[in-house]
Amino acid sequence: MSAFEDTLVHQGQRRKLALELQGKGIASQQVLAAITAVPRHWFFPKDFQSFAYRDAAFPIDHGQTISQPLTVAQQTQLLALAPNSKVLEVGTGSGYQAAVLLEMGFEVYTIEYIRPLLEQSMQVLSQIKGQIRAFHGDGSKGLAKYAPYDGIVVTAGAPVLPTELIAQLNEGGMLVIPVGNHPQKLTMMRYTKLANGEIREESFGPAKFVPLKGEFGFEP
Repeated sequence: MSAFEDTLVHQGQRRKLALELQGKGIASQQVLAAITAVPRHWFFPKDFQSFAYRDAAFPIDHGQTISQPLTVAQQTQLLALAPNSKVLEVGTGSGYQAAVLLEMGFEVYTIEYIRPLLEQSMQVLSQIKGQIRAFHGDGSKGLAKYAPYDGIVVTAGAPVLPTELIAQLNEGGMLVIPVGNHPQKLTMMRYTKLANGEIREESFGPAKFVPLKGEFGFEP
């Protein structure tokens, strides 16, 4: 049996999950279609794949988690970008969020601080149709080499708004990031870079994430 099988049962579980997320406020049909398409169980250890389609976060290696599906859907929906937009993900983690972004039709760049975790996730992402450009490094400083981006999504909690990420946005670009003075007391924020250089700030309620690592994170 292939480690990357995707049965009718799995597909049915994803459709059920998408309906559950819709009931929790996910209105974007594109986001719901991406959640329905991406085999989340591929990103789980084999012995725990039965947990893959619960709307819950789950521990993975190196003290990290695969985000709750609702959180992945919310962050993706907040990007509010058209297909072919160029998106940077900070914190590859399991690779699931990157796969959802790719399914949305975005040009996806992703950066991960923990090299062994990146290597694991890329083994799975290599099975996904399409190209994800993945890098090892301090994502709290973004990925300036390939900037600017139409959108940046940060999948870990930051103590402050990393100004280098704002600098790497296109005009009109959006940064979606959980920010707060403690990893367990975060607020989901969206920052939009306006034409006059000002930043529009929007808040979308409390959030829980692992701490962002790196120079502008909670952990070095």
